[in-house]
Amino acid sequence: RNRYVGEQIGKCKKLKDVIKSMEMVAEGVETSRSVHELSAKYHVETPIAEAVYKVLFLEADPMKVTYELMTREMKAEH
Repeated sequence: RNRYVGEQIGKCKKLKDVIKSMEMVAEGVETSRSVHELSAKYHVETPIAEAVYKVLFLEADPMKVTYELMTREMKAEH
């Protein structure tokens, strides 16, 4: 089921349309929203989670978001 959601989003289908076509709730979708909210609240950078959030909830282009994620400036993580 999760693979189905990812495949459909990767084909530039909108999350709301993918969810409408499913019989069950897509696992991880609401978790993505929660991670976004918590990272903003506690000022924690979560670039991968943020990329997923942008694609799912802001309808960002998956290819563009992936490119931006993969070409971002490297920095030390603590």
